[in-house]
Amino acid sequence: MKRNLMTYLIGAILVVIFALWLCMFQVRKSEVAVVTFLGKPTRDIIEPGAYWKLPPPFNRVYKFDQRIQSFEDKLSEEFTKDGVTLDSMVYVGWRITEPKLFYPKFKGGSVKAAESTIQSILQSAKSSVVGKHELPDFVNADPKLLKLDDIEKEIKTLVDAQLASSAYGIKVEFLGIKRLGFPESVTESIFEQMKSDRNRIASATESEGRSEAEKIRSRANSDAAKTVATANAEATRILAQGELKAAELLPVFEQNPALATFDLRLKALQDSLKQNSTLIFDPRTPPFDLFQSFSTNRVSK
Repeated sequence: MKRNLMTYLIGAILVVIFALWLCMFQVRKSEVAVVTFLGKPTRDIIEPGAYWKLPPPFNRVYKFDQRIQSFEDKLSEEFTKDGVTLDSMVYVGWRITEPKLFYPKFKGGSVKAAESTIQSILQSAKSSVVGKHELPDFVNADPKLLKLDDIEKEIKTLVDAQLASSAYGIKVEFLGIKRLGFPESVTESIFEQMKSDRNRIASATESEGRSEAEKIRSRANSDAAKTVATANAEATRILAQGELKAAELLPVFEQNPALATFDLRLKALQDSLKQNSTLIFDPRTPPFDLFQSFSTNRVSK
């Protein structure tokens, strides 16, 4: 009796486990899933956890990796706005956002089929954007004139718009230009154009330098002229003050001509002795005859 009860209990447990296996499924954090009812997608599962479903064939669950997947398109030739042939390669990172749309669009959720579709859309968008830009936007001696970031954004915008309008259930997370090149037939002409651009930049820089030098020279000349004018004005003012002082002393000198003569000789002597120097002179020659006077006066004392 006990043996039969244990058998029934084990059988019941197995039935429950089997029923749970048929009616429950788990979605991991790195996954998204779509639930179909008789082959038609009905539910998106984008959050991790355990979920209920009807047993097959009513419900079936298809799981997909929701992490970002990346690939590189093939090196292809496009024509720039100015008619130059440009080889380009782009890398793309994308992920599944709506599995209910993704599953029927790509043969049961084939990642390879999705990448093939993205590559086709990318090729069209790339040709369109490259055709709107001239060669200096891609290759330029002046880094400030490059527009690679803008070009990448334009390509991504076109790809996003096409994916959204076609309801593929996927999203491009990032896109960038990996490689740019030129056919051998146009490489030499590209180098010549780059050399011309570099010469143009050098010429512009040299011209700016000459212009700035001329401005500095002009400012220096102006400052020098102002300094000279200020000095001349100060000299005129001092000279006028001296003449005024001389005019005040003139009556005194007129009353005593000997004093005036002595003052002039003394000033001349002072001017000759302003710097450390050795003088060789005739003591009888004015104004050096003052030394003879001083010597005579000292002897007489």
